[in-house]
Amino acid sequence: MIRSIIYAKVNKRALSRICIVVVFGIAFAYIEAAVVVYLRVIFYPDGFTFPLAFGDSALWRRLLLSEVGREGATLVLILTSCRLIGRNRRQRLAYFLTIFAVWDIFYYVWLKVLLDWPGSVTDWDILFLMPVVWASPVYVPVLISLTMFVFAMVILWRDWCGRIIKVNAAEWLSFVAAIVAVIVSFCIAGFHIAEVNYKDYFHVWLFALGYTGAIALFLRCVRKPN
Repeated sequence: MIRSIIYAKVNKRALSRICIVVVFGIAFAYIEAAVVVYLRVIFYPDGFTFPLAFGDSALWRRLLLSEVGREGATLVLILTSCRLIGRNRRQRLAYFLTIFAVWDIFYYVWLKVLLDWPGSVTDWDILFLMPVVWASPVYVPVLISLTMFVFAMVILWRDWCGRIIKVNAAEWLSFVAAIVAVIVSFCIAGFHIAEVNYKDYFHVWLFALGYTGAIALFLRCVRKPN
C-alpha cells in the first residue's frame, strides 16, 4: 500500500515536470518564431524563397553573426534548463530531447500562425547556422523531433520504473556516428541553397542511413534485459 502511494506520487511529480517542460518548449518556440518574423522582414522583404540570395554588406554580416550567437545562446538555455529539471544524466538527456522536440515542432506551428508559412511540409528551411548552414525540407526536422520526443518519453518512463536503459561505449559511438550522418546531410544541402538545383543536394539516403540507424540502436538498447 505504502509503495503504491509513493509510486503514485512519483508519477504525479514526473507528469508535472513533463508538462512544465512542454509548456517551456512551446513558449520558447514562439520566441524563436517571432525572431524569424523580424529577420525575414530585414533579410527577405520580397519573400523567403529558395534558392536563397545572400547579401554581402556590413549589415548582413553583423546581423548574421548576431544570429549565430543567438543560436548558441539557445542551446545554452536548453542545456541549463535540463540541468535544473533532471535529477540524473538520463533524465537530463530526456528533458533535453523533449524541449528540443517541442520547441522545433511548435516553431513551425507558430510560423504557420504568424506568417502562414510553410505552405507545405516539403518547403525548404534553414535549420541552423553553426558551424555552417544546415538546410532541408521542413518535414525532416519535424520527423526527427517527433522521434526525439518518443525517445525521451521511453527514457523517462523506464527511469521512473527503475528499468534503466543501459548504453555501452560502442553504442554511444554508434549513436554519434548516426547523428553525424544526419548533420552532414543537412550541411551538404546548406552549402548549395543559393543554387537553382539546391534540392538535388539533400541526399535522402544519407539522412535515412543516420535516422534509421539511430532508431535501430535505440530499440536495441531498450530491448536489453535489465
